[in-house]
Amino acid sequence: MKNATPNIVLILADNLGWGELGCYGGGALRGAPTPNIDRLATQGLLLHNFNVESDCVPTRSALMSGRHPIRTGCLQSVPPGLPQGLNRNEITLAELLSRQGYATAHFGKWHLGDVPGRYPSDRGFDEWYGIPRTTDESQFTSSTGFDPSVVDLPYIMQGRSGSDSEQVKVYDLDTRRGIDAELVDRSIAFMQTHHAANRPFFLYLPLVHLHFPTLPHPDFAGRTGAGDFADSMVEMDHRVGQITNALADMGIEENTVLIFCSDNGPEYRRPYRGTAGPWCGTYHTAMEGSLRVPFIMRWPGKVAPGRVSNEIVHVTDLYATLAAIANAPLPDDRPIDGMDQTSFFLGRQAKSLREGFLFYIKNDLRAVKWRHWKLHFYWEPEVNEGKGKLESPYLFNLLSDQKEESDVLIFNTWVLGPILKMVQAFNQSCEAYPNTKPGAPDTVQA
Repeated sequence: MKNATPNIVLILADNLGWGELGCYGGGALRGAPTPNIDRLATQGLLLHNFNVESDCVPTRSALMSGRHPIRTGCLQSVPPGLPQGLNRNEITLAELLSRQGYATAHFGKWHLGDVPGRYPSDRGFDEWYGIPRTTDESQFTSSTGFDPSVVDLPYIMQGRSGSDSEQVKVYDLDTRRGIDAELVDRSIAFMQTHHAANRPFFLYLPLVHLHFPTLPHPDFAGRTGAGDFADSMVEMDHRVGQITNALADMGIEENTVLIFCSDNGPEYRRPYRGTAGPWCGTYHTAMEGSLRVPFIMRWPGKVAPGRVSNEIVHVTDLYATLAAIANAPLPDDRPIDGMDQTSFFLGRQAKSLREGFLFYIKNDLRAVKWRHWKLHFYWEPEVNEGKGKLESPYLFNLLSDQKEESDVLIFNTWVLGPILKMVQAFNQSCEAYPNTKPGAPDTVQA
């Protein structure tokens, strides 16, 4: 029996650059064919101009809250034991969908809170399994001089709504190799269970690949002959294929909205540095290589196959769009930065509703995108190699200058008008609805 309400599967890769996948010009050229994801791209919509925040935490908070992280205080990753995460006064996407009768699960990397009250099972997910913080921590126990007496050991955890989350096993280099396989197995079991019960489900699957240390599952080690990074890419593609195959086996592809995207641009450290294709920069910068990441959406019978667009979409838009698909009303007591892109995604209109957005790194407004223009207030093309705040901003035409090499502000000062009006409107919004400070305590109780 077919649910009237579609299932939603959201797969989020970690540190996957724009140019890594075959359908974005990488794949076999990078020594790592990605046939499953490439096939998925032919079955739906592929975006060339899908934009995220500067790194893991701010993007995940934007996705879950529909709001820019400068509003929510989720500005950066911090070590365990320090205040972090999405304040409980934020209403998560999982909470919206749960209210509409969805079964909800989070399998993967959370990074939005590591204390009781802020775990996924406290924030709208019926169940979760994964890591509360970053994969960096898998290196802790093998690091020279590591002292467990002064650091919280990293754990893979699990939990269910209404119960305390618990530690399952230490997250080290061995468990890091196997975690994505575990996440997918649990995801498939979750989908099968709720399909059998004829209940719509929301599966949020934030994979660990390709975040450093980029280490493949033992079954994929040496698979490509091109090293751990390429082996991990092939494994990630395989994991996505397992999900798509499971949906096909259950016969629910047409009733499932499937989205695959990344949380930010590629890593900048070698040997784990990825590629952003034609764009410059990595995550932790305001370059296009940081902002633009892969995005594929499949919904057979709704989203036309083989469609490609360079229209601007932002990660906050997924909050508003998926809520609309699930008929879930948005919160009306706060600014929601996301826009409902359903009509654009479904091809009812050719243009995105969005003309641009502001891009912060931590507390600094680094850049603004508007149409095919990009205005930089700071200049840092590579991490830790910047000029700081500019006396005169740089303006780039992203259609003719993908590498952001030629400042054309002096010839196009008219562009400052609409861009600075965007900044003014956002600042006024933040004055009317004050931003949450990083680490602020919860005002809503668990």
